[in-house]
Amino acid sequence: MQQPVRAMHKERIMEAIIYFLVWAGLILLMMRFGCGAHVMGHGHNSRTKQSEGGSNTDLRWIAPESAIDPVCGITVHTNAAKSAVHDGHVFYFCSRECRERFEAAPDTYLNQESATLETGGAVHG
Repeated sequence: MQQPVRAMHKERIMEAIIYFLVWAGLILLMMRFGCGAHVMGHGHNSRTKQSEGGSNTDLRWIAPESAIDPVCGITVHTNAAKSAVHDGHVFYFCSRECRERFEAAPDTYLNQESATLETGGAVHG
C-alpha cells in the first residue's frame, strides 16, 4: 500500500511541475513576442517608429562627463554624483547633503549659482 501511494504522490508532483512549466512558457512567449513585447521594449521596429509629426521618438538622455555642484561649486563627475531634477533640468551634487540642501530650497542655490559663476567659485560648506 505504501508504494502505490508514493507513486501517486510523485505523479501528482510531476503533473503540477509540467502544468507550471507550460503556463510559464506560454507567459514568456506572450511577453517576448506577443502583446507584452511593447511593454518589455521588444516591440516590432521600435527603433524606427516615428511620431505623427514625422520625427524620431527614440530620444536618449546622455549626461555630461562633469558638472558643477550648485550648492558648493565643486566640479563633480556625473557618473558617480548624486542627482536631482528641478524645473526640467538635471543637477549633480558631490554628496547627499548638498542634494538635500538643494532640494529644500532650490531657488536659493540657483540664484547663488549665477552669482558664483560671476565671482569665480565658492567654498564647500
